[in-house]
Amino acid sequence: MSEFDELDNYSEEIKPKEIFYKLLTSPRDAFKFINDYQFDKHVTILLCLAGIVRAFDRATNKNLGDSFSLLGLIAFCILIGGLFGWITYYIYAALISWTGKWFEGRADTQSILRILAYSLFPSVFILILLIPQIAIYGNGMFQSDYDIINTGLINNIVYYGLLLCGAVLGIWSFVLSVIGISEIQKFSIWKALLNLLLPALFFISIILVIVLIFWAFT
Repeated sequence: MSEFDELDNYSEEIKPKEIFYKLLTSPRDAFKFINDYQFDKHVTILLCLAGIVRAFDRATNKNLGDSFSLLGLIAFCILIGGLFGWITYYIYAALISWTGKWFEGRADTQSILRILAYSLFPSVFILILLIPQIAIYGNGMFQSDYDIINTGLINNIVYYGLLLCGAVLGIWSFVLSVIGISEIQKFSIWKALLNLLLPALFFISIILVIVLIFWAFT
C-alpha cells in the first residue's frame, strides 16, 4: 500500500493529493490534516525553495550583483539559500515553539516546521516571477548602480507589476502561517500573530542589550 493510499484511509474530507488545493480553499482544515497525520511529504522541498527565495531577496537588497556574475549569483542563491534557508526555518520553528509555551501552546518544533513549510508554498511562486525579471534586467537587478526607472515604460510596468505580485504572495504566505500556528497551538488569530513575531522581538531585544552593554563600557 502506498503512502497516499494509506493516508486516504484516514480522511474522507481531505486527500493528500488535494492538500495544496485545500490550503487555498480551507486552510484551517488543511493544517489540521497536516498536523494530525504528520504529513511531511513536501516539507523539505518547500523549505529549500523558500530558502532560495529569501536568498534572491537578500541578493537584491545587498547588491550582490556588484560582487558576483549573474551565473555565479544564481548558483550561490540556489546552493546557499537551499541549505541555510532550511536551517533558518528550523531555528525559527524552535523559537516559535519555545515562545508559544509562554501562552500554553503545545506544538513542538517539528510540528511548527511542518506548518511553516506548507504556509510558504505561495511565496515559492516568486521564483517563477524572477525568470522574466532576470531575462529583462540580467545582473542589473542585483547591482547598486543599475537604474531600473530609466529602462523604459514597458520595463517599469513589468518590474513593478512583478514586484506587486511578489508582495501579494509574501503576504499570503504570512496569513497562512498565522492560520496554521493558530490551529496547531490552539491560539486565537491575534495570539498566533504574536507567537510568530515574538522570536524577532526576542532577537532585537538581545541585540539592544548587547549594544547598551557595549555603549556603557566604552
